[in-house]
Amino acid sequence: MSQRILIVEDEIDLANLIEITLINAGFVVRKANNGRAGLEAALSGNYDLIMLDIMLPEVDGLEICRQVRLTDPSTPIVMLTARDTETDRIMGLNMGADDYLTKPFSIRELEARVRAMFRRVQANNAAPSVSQDLVFGDLCIEPQRHKVTFQNAAIELTSTEFDLIHFLASNPGQVFSRSQLLDSVWGYNHLGYEHTVNSHINRLRAKLEACKSLPKVVHTIWGVGYKFEYLA
Repeated sequence: MSQRILIVEDEIDLANLIEITLINAGFVVRKANNGRAGLEAALSGNYDLIMLDIMLPEVDGLEICRQVRLTDPSTPIVMLTARDTETDRIMGLNMGADDYLTKPFSIRELEARVRAMFRRVQANNAAPSVSQDLVFGDLCIEPQRHKVTFQNAAIELTSTEFDLIHFLASNPGQVFSRSQLLDSVWGYNHLGYEHTVNSHINRLRAKLEACKSLPKVVHTIWGVGYKFEYLA
């Protein structure tokens, strides 16, 4: 069955161009041209990927993202942002968006990023039937269930946050640059998108550190990158 994509974008010409591109690529597409209609559609749970412009009439994209993430941690969300709104991009990622595209962007890049997102989803769904849980003290990472627990209590992560900690924990002690993480976790590497990694690392850390007795596990190696290390 074709993947279903929701586009929430108030620039009609751009929304139409994205729609045509994605339909030609084999996806099923629905558009919403204002935030209120977009919020209603996004909360329906009927989509495999949501593309959100940040600046929308009635309800902005950040609020839509926030409300979706209250009940749905897994549906991929891609923010569409203006090139001069770095703060908004970071806020979108901190709200739980998986990725962003800055305007103007090439249609070829848009399609490549959407396909990369779905490859990640399909790879997760095609995980081997034999559980390959990663256990570090009381911290357990369960790829089959796409779940992280500490002392048997679940840590609520988005799909991308889970992919990030699972990748790092699968290679304990190894340091990865932001560029390498973009390649390995997001499935692409485009200059200028390193904020995607920074924001997800920060959000992941905040959720892990909310577990008061959990040792620090995601470490920054300044000037190099990040690594996973469980030091009880």
